[in-house]
Amino acid sequence: MSIPFLPELQLPIIQAPMAGVQGSALAIAVSNAGGLGSLPCAMLGAEALQQELDTIRRQTDRPINLNFFSHQMPVPDPARARAWQGLFRRYYRELDVEPAAAGPLRRPFDQATADIVCAWQPQVVSFHFGLPDTGLLEQVRSCGAKILSSATTVEEALWLEAQGVDAIIAQGVEAGGHRGMFLSDDITTQIGTMALLPQVLDVVRVPVIAAGGIADARGVKAALDMGAAAVQLGTAYLLCPEASTSALHRAALQSPLARHTVLTNIFSGRPARGMVNRMVRDLGPMNPLAPAFPLATAASAPLRAKAESQGSHDFTPLWSGQNASACKAIPAAELTRELVSLL
Repeated sequence: MSIPFLPELQLPIIQAPMAGVQGSALAIAVSNAGGLGSLPCAMLGAEALQQELDTIRRQTDRPINLNFFSHQMPVPDPARARAWQGLFRRYYRELDVEPAAAGPLRRPFDQATADIVCAWQPQVVSFHFGLPDTGLLEQVRSCGAKILSSATTVEEALWLEAQGVDAIIAQGVEAGGHRGMFLSDDITTQIGTMALLPQVLDVVRVPVIAAGGIADARGVKAALDMGAAAVQLGTAYLLCPEASTSALHRAALQSPLARHTVLTNIFSGRPARGMVNRMVRDLGPMNPLAPAFPLATAASAPLRAKAESQGSHDFTPLWSGQNASACKAIPAAELTRELVSLL
Protein backbone atom coordinates (compact mmCIF):
# COMPACT_ATOMS: atom_id res chain seq x y z
CA MET A 1 0.00 0.00 0.00
CA SER A 2 1.63 3.26 -1.13
CA ILE A 3 1.43 6.25 1.23
CA PRO A 4 1.33 9.50 -0.80
CA PHE A 5 3.73 11.56 1.32
CA LEU A 6 6.11 8.68 2.06
CA PRO A 7 6.07 5.90 -0.59
CA GLU A 8 8.66 3.82 1.30
CA LEU A 9 6.25 3.37 4.22
CA GLN A 10 4.88 -0.18 4.14
CA LEU A 11 1.81 0.30 6.35
CA PRO A 12 -0.50 3.36 6.76
CA ILE A 13 0.15 3.45 10.51
CA ILE A 14 1.91 6.24 12.39
CA GLN A 15 2.72 5.79 16.06
CA ALA A 16 1.97 9.11 17.74
CA PRO A 17 4.93 10.74 19.50
CA MET A 18 4.26 10.67 23.26
CA ALA A 19 6.72 12.61 25.41
CA GLY A 20 7.18 11.15 28.86
CA VAL A 21 5.95 7.65 28.06
CA GLN A 22 8.28 6.52 25.30
CA GLY A 23 11.74 6.79 23.85
CA SER A 24 13.38 5.36 20.77
CA ALA A 25 12.50 1.71 21.58
CA LEU A 26 8.83 2.11 20.66
CA ALA A 27 9.58 4.12 17.53
CA ILE A 28 12.10 1.53 16.34
CA ALA A 29 9.69 -1.35 16.92
CA VAL A 30 6.89 0.29 14.95
CA SER A 31 9.14 1.30 12.07
CA ASN A 32 10.69 -2.15 11.83
CA ALA A 33 7.15 -3.56 11.63
CA GLY A 34 6.41 -1.40 8.58
CA GLY A 35 4.70 1.59 10.19
CA LEU A 36 6.15 5.01 10.95
CA GLY A 37 7.60 5.16 14.43
CA SER A 38 7.88 8.57 16.06
CA LEU A 39 10.36 9.95 18.57
CA PRO A 40 9.10 12.77 20.82
CA CYS A 41 11.97 15.24 21.06
CA ALA A 42 10.53 18.27 22.86
CA MET A 43 11.79 17.19 26.29
CA LEU A 44 15.21 16.04 25.10
CA GLY A 45 18.33 18.14 25.49
CA ALA A 46 20.94 18.10 22.72
CA GLU A 47 22.96 15.24 24.23
CA ALA A 48 19.93 13.08 24.96
CA LEU A 49 18.54 13.72 21.47
CA GLN A 50 21.82 12.71 19.86
CA GLN A 51 21.95 9.52 21.93
CA GLU A 52 18.44 8.56 20.84
CA LEU A 53 19.27 9.26 17.21
CA ASP A 54 22.40 7.12 17.45
CA THR A 55 20.32 4.28 18.92
CA ILE A 56 17.78 4.54 16.11
CA ARG A 57 20.50 4.50 13.47
CA ARG A 58 21.97 1.31 14.93
CA GLN A 59 18.65 -0.54 15.13
CA THR A 60 16.68 0.37 12.02
CA ASP A 61 17.07 1.71 8.52
CA ARG A 62 13.32 2.28 8.18
CA PRO A 63 11.74 5.78 8.13
CA ILE A 64 11.41 7.52 11.51
CA ASN A 65 9.46 10.65 12.43
CA LEU A 66 11.15 13.18 14.73
CA ASN A 67 8.55 15.28 16.54
CA PHE A 68 9.03 18.74 18.03
CA PHE A 69 6.95 21.45 19.66
CA SER A 70 6.87 24.84 17.97
CA HIS A 71 5.31 26.96 20.71
CA GLN A 72 6.65 30.32 21.81
CA MET A 73 8.05 30.45 25.34
CA PRO A 74 5.90 32.84 27.38
CA VAL A 75 7.13 35.79 29.41
CA PRO A 76 6.93 34.70 33.07
CA ASP A 77 4.19 36.37 35.10
CA PRO A 78 5.36 36.34 38.75
CA ALA A 79 1.98 37.35 40.18
CA ARG A 80 0.20 34.61 38.28
CA ALA A 81 2.86 32.08 39.27
CA ARG A 82 2.43 32.97 42.95
CA ALA A 83 -1.35 32.67 42.71
CA TRP A 84 -1.02 29.30 40.98
CA GLN A 85 1.47 27.97 43.48
CA GLY A 86 -0.81 29.14 46.27
CA LEU A 87 -3.41 26.61 45.16
CA PHE A 88 -0.91 23.85 45.92
CA ARG A 89 0.15 24.90 49.44
CA ARG A 90 -2.18 22.45 51.17
CA TYR A 91 -0.72 19.61 49.09
CA TYR A 92 2.86 20.66 49.90
CA ARG A 93 1.98 20.48 53.61
CA GLU A 94 0.18 17.17 53.23
CA LEU A 95 3.06 15.48 51.42
CA ASP A 96 5.79 17.42 53.24
CA VAL A 97 7.52 18.72 50.13
CA GLU A 98 8.97 22.08 49.16
CA PRO A 99 7.77 24.00 46.07
CA ALA A 100 10.01 23.77 43.03
CA ALA A 101 11.45 26.81 41.31
CA ALA A 102 10.88 25.21 37.91
CA GLY A 103 9.55 22.01 36.45
CA PRO A 104 10.57 19.97 33.39
CA LEU A 105 10.16 22.21 30.36
CA ARG A 106 9.12 21.35 26.84
CA ARG A 107 11.60 22.98 24.50
CA PRO A 108 10.44 24.76 21.35
CA PHE A 109 12.27 23.88 18.15
CA ASP A 110 15.36 26.11 17.82
CA GLN A 111 18.45 26.60 15.70
CA ALA A 112 20.66 24.20 17.66
CA THR A 113 18.04 21.48 17.33
CA ALA A 114 17.57 22.16 13.62
CA ASP A 115 21.31 21.69 13.11
CA ILE A 116 21.24 18.29 14.86
CA VAL A 117 18.20 17.23 12.85
CA CYS A 118 19.69 18.21 9.52
CA ALA A 119 22.95 16.43 10.29
CA TRP A 120 20.93 13.25 10.93
CA GLN A 121 18.69 13.71 7.84
CA PRO A 122 15.43 12.11 9.00
CA GLN A 123 12.79 11.11 6.47
CA VAL A 124 10.01 12.83 8.43
CA VAL A 125 9.86 15.74 10.89
CA SER A 126 6.57 16.64 12.54
CA PHE A 127 5.52 19.60 14.63
CA HIS A 128 2.89 20.23 17.28
CA PHE A 129 1.39 23.67 18.00
CA GLY A 130 1.82 24.93 14.45
CA LEU A 131 5.21 25.32 12.80
CA PRO A 132 8.56 26.92 13.69
CA ASP A 133 9.61 30.15 12.03
CA THR A 134 10.16 30.16 8.29
CA GLY A 135 13.94 30.01 8.43
CA LEU A 136 14.03 26.92 10.62
CA LEU A 137 11.28 25.26 8.60
CA GLU A 138 13.14 25.83 5.34
CA GLN A 139 16.34 24.47 6.84
CA VAL A 140 14.58 21.22 7.78
CA ARG A 141 12.89 21.01 4.39
CA SER A 142 16.22 21.55 2.59
CA CYS A 143 17.62 18.50 4.39
CA GLY A 144 15.09 16.32 2.58
CA ALA A 145 12.61 15.73 5.41
CA LYS A 146 8.88 15.53 4.80
CA ILE A 147 7.09 18.04 7.04
CA LEU A 148 3.95 17.09 8.99
CA SER A 149 1.95 19.09 11.52
CA SER A 150 -1.29 18.75 13.46
CA ALA A 151 -4.49 20.66 12.71
CA THR A 152 -7.41 20.63 15.11
CA THR A 153 -9.70 22.80 12.96
CA VAL A 154 -10.31 23.41 9.27
CA GLU A 155 -8.72 26.86 9.63
CA GLU A 156 -5.52 25.35 11.01
CA ALA A 157 -5.43 22.81 8.18
CA LEU A 158 -5.71 25.56 5.56
CA TRP A 159 -2.97 27.55 7.30
CA LEU A 160 -0.65 24.54 7.37
CA GLU A 161 -1.25 23.82 3.69
CA ALA A 162 -0.41 27.44 2.87
CA GLN A 163 2.94 26.99 4.65
CA GLY A 164 3.78 24.06 2.39
CA VAL A 165 3.54 21.05 4.69
CA ASP A 166 3.69 17.65 3.01
CA ALA A 167 0.78 16.19 5.02
CA ILE A 168 -1.64 17.31 7.71
CA ILE A 169 -2.54 15.36 10.84
CA ALA A 170 -6.26 15.96 11.50
CA GLN A 171 -6.29 15.64 15.29
CA GLY A 172 -9.78 15.04 16.63
CA VAL A 173 -10.72 16.09 20.13
CA GLU A 174 -10.72 12.43 21.26
CA ALA A 175 -6.91 12.27 21.07
CA GLY A 176 -4.91 11.83 24.25
CA GLY A 177 -2.23 14.26 25.36
CA HIS A 178 -1.82 17.84 24.24
CA ARG A 179 -4.14 19.44 21.73
CA GLY A 180 -2.18 20.67 18.73
CA MET A 181 -4.32 23.83 18.52
CA PHE A 182 -2.41 26.97 17.60
CA LEU A 183 -4.68 29.54 15.92
CA SER A 184 -7.03 29.77 18.90
CA ASP A 185 -7.08 28.76 22.56
CA ASP A 186 -10.86 28.30 22.54
CA ILE A 187 -11.50 24.63 23.31
CA THR A 188 -15.07 24.90 22.02
CA THR A 189 -13.56 24.91 18.51
CA GLN A 190 -12.30 21.35 19.00
CA ILE A 191 -14.32 18.65 17.24
CA GLY A 192 -14.20 14.88 16.82
CA THR A 193 -12.06 13.02 14.32
CA MET A 194 -14.89 11.76 12.16
CA ALA A 195 -16.31 15.29 11.93
CA LEU A 196 -12.93 16.97 11.34
CA LEU A 197 -11.44 14.49 8.86
CA PRO A 198 -13.96 14.87 5.98
CA GLN A 199 -14.05 18.64 6.38
CA VAL A 200 -10.27 18.86 6.09
CA LEU A 201 -10.20 16.42 3.18
CA ASP A 202 -12.70 18.63 1.33
CA VAL A 203 -10.58 21.78 1.49
CA VAL A 204 -6.91 20.74 1.22
CA ARG A 205 -4.96 19.01 -1.51
CA VAL A 206 -2.18 17.51 0.58
CA PRO A 207 -2.55 14.06 2.19
CA VAL A 208 -4.44 14.00 5.49
CA ILE A 209 -3.67 11.69 8.42
CA ALA A 210 -6.48 10.82 10.83
CA ALA A 211 -5.77 10.95 14.58
CA GLY A 212 -7.85 10.79 17.74
CA GLY A 213 -9.93 8.02 19.29
CA ILE A 214 -8.78 5.38 16.78
CA ALA A 215 -7.71 2.30 18.67
CA ASP A 216 -8.15 -0.82 16.54
CA ALA A 217 -8.38 -2.23 13.02
CA ARG A 218 -12.01 -1.16 12.69
CA GLY A 219 -11.16 2.47 13.34
CA VAL A 220 -8.16 2.35 11.02
CA LYS A 221 -10.27 0.95 8.17
CA ALA A 222 -13.03 3.51 8.75
CA ALA A 223 -10.60 6.42 8.60
CA LEU A 224 -8.89 5.12 5.46
CA ASP A 225 -12.27 4.48 3.82
CA MET A 226 -13.15 8.12 4.48
CA GLY A 227 -10.06 9.19 2.55
CA ALA A 228 -7.28 9.45 5.11
CA ALA A 229 -3.83 8.67 3.72
CA ALA A 230 -2.74 7.13 7.02
CA VAL A 231 -3.80 6.87 10.65
CA GLN A 232 -1.91 8.07 13.72
CA LEU A 233 -2.45 6.23 17.04
CA GLY A 234 -0.93 6.87 20.44
CA THR A 235 -3.00 5.54 23.33
CA ALA A 236 -3.20 2.11 21.68
CA TYR A 237 0.58 1.72 22.13
CA LEU A 238 0.80 2.74 25.80
CA LEU A 239 0.74 -0.82 27.17
CA CYS A 240 3.33 -2.17 24.75
CA PRO A 241 6.50 -3.38 26.49
CA GLU A 242 8.59 -1.00 24.35
CA ALA A 243 6.77 2.01 25.84
CA SER A 244 8.14 3.53 29.05
CA THR A 245 4.65 4.04 30.50
CA SER A 246 4.89 3.85 34.30
CA ALA A 247 3.31 1.03 36.29
CA LEU A 248 0.83 3.52 37.78
CA HIS A 249 -0.18 4.75 34.33
CA ARG A 250 -0.44 1.20 32.95
CA ALA A 251 -2.70 0.18 35.82
CA ALA A 252 -4.93 3.22 35.28
CA LEU A 253 -5.28 2.43 31.58
CA GLN A 254 -6.61 -1.01 32.48
CA SER A 255 -9.05 0.30 35.09
CA PRO A 256 -12.44 2.04 34.96
CA LEU A 257 -10.51 5.32 35.33
CA ALA A 258 -9.69 5.16 31.60
CA ARG A 259 -13.37 5.46 30.66
CA HIS A 260 -13.48 9.09 31.77
CA THR A 261 -11.04 11.52 30.20
CA VAL A 262 -11.15 15.31 30.03
CA LEU A 263 -9.30 18.22 28.50
CA THR A 264 -7.27 19.85 31.25
CA ASN A 265 -4.70 22.64 31.41
CA ILE A 266 -3.59 22.17 35.00
CA PHE A 267 -0.55 19.98 34.33
CA SER A 268 1.19 22.09 31.69
CA GLY A 269 -0.82 25.22 30.92
CA ARG A 270 -2.26 23.95 27.63
CA PRO A 271 -5.33 21.77 27.04
CA ALA A 272 -4.44 18.08 27.05
CA ARG A 273 -6.59 14.98 27.39
CA GLY A 274 -6.07 12.70 30.33
CA MET A 275 -7.85 10.62 32.95
CA VAL A 276 -9.53 12.26 35.93
CA ASN A 277 -7.46 11.91 39.11
CA ARG A 278 -7.34 13.88 42.36
CA MET A 279 -5.55 16.91 40.95
CA VAL A 280 -7.99 17.19 38.05
CA ARG A 281 -10.98 16.85 40.38
CA ASP A 282 -9.66 19.42 42.85
CA LEU A 283 -8.23 22.09 40.54
CA GLY A 284 -9.62 21.52 37.07
CA PRO A 285 -10.12 20.33 34.57
CA MET A 286 -9.60 23.85 33.16
CA ASN A 287 -8.26 26.45 35.57
CA PRO A 288 -7.87 30.12 34.55
CA LEU A 289 -5.01 30.60 37.01
CA ALA A 290 -2.75 28.06 35.30
CA PRO A 291 0.38 29.81 33.94
CA ALA A 292 1.00 29.69 30.22
CA PHE A 293 2.47 26.52 28.72
CA PRO A 294 4.82 25.06 29.82
CA LEU A 295 5.26 27.05 33.04
CA ALA A 296 2.31 25.50 34.90
CA THR A 297 4.24 22.25 35.38
CA ALA A 298 6.53 23.56 38.13
CA ALA A 299 3.87 23.75 40.84
CA SER A 300 2.92 20.08 40.71
CA ALA A 301 6.34 18.57 39.86
CA PRO A 302 7.52 17.89 43.45
CA LEU A 303 4.07 16.61 44.42
CA ARG A 304 4.06 14.21 41.51
CA ALA A 305 7.50 12.87 42.43
CA LYS A 306 6.58 12.33 46.09
CA ALA A 307 3.15 10.83 45.38
CA GLU A 308 4.51 8.44 42.75
CA SER A 309 7.18 7.25 45.19
CA GLN A 310 4.30 6.32 47.50
CA GLY A 311 2.39 4.49 44.76
CA SER A 312 -0.14 7.25 44.05
CA HIS A 313 -1.07 8.93 40.77
CA ASP A 314 -2.85 11.84 42.48
CA PHE A 315 -0.61 14.41 40.78
CA THR A 316 0.40 12.48 37.66
CA PRO A 317 -0.82 13.47 34.19
CA LEU A 318 -2.48 10.23 33.09
CA TRP A 319 -2.63 11.05 29.39
CA SER A 320 -5.08 8.95 27.43
CA GLY A 321 -7.40 9.29 24.48
CA GLN A 322 -11.13 8.71 24.77
CA ASN A 323 -10.79 5.11 23.60
CA ALA A 324 -8.35 3.05 25.63
CA SER A 325 -10.50 -0.05 25.29
CA ALA A 326 -8.19 -1.70 22.77
CA CYS A 327 -4.95 -1.15 24.67
CA LYS A 328 -3.05 -4.42 24.82
CA ALA A 329 0.15 -5.41 26.58
CA ILE A 330 1.60 -6.93 23.42
CA PRO A 331 4.74 -6.12 21.42
CA ALA A 332 4.44 -2.99 19.29
CA ALA A 333 5.18 -4.92 16.10
CA GLU A 334 2.30 -7.30 16.79
CA LEU A 335 -0.05 -4.42 17.52
CA THR A 336 0.99 -2.60 14.36
CA ARG A 337 0.17 -5.66 12.26
CA GLU A 338 -3.17 -6.09 14.05
CA LEU A 339 -4.12 -2.52 13.20
CA VAL A 340 -4.03 -3.25 9.47
CA SER A 341 -5.65 -6.69 9.66
CA LEU A 342 -8.89 -5.53 8.03
CA LEU A 343 -7.26 -3.80 5.05
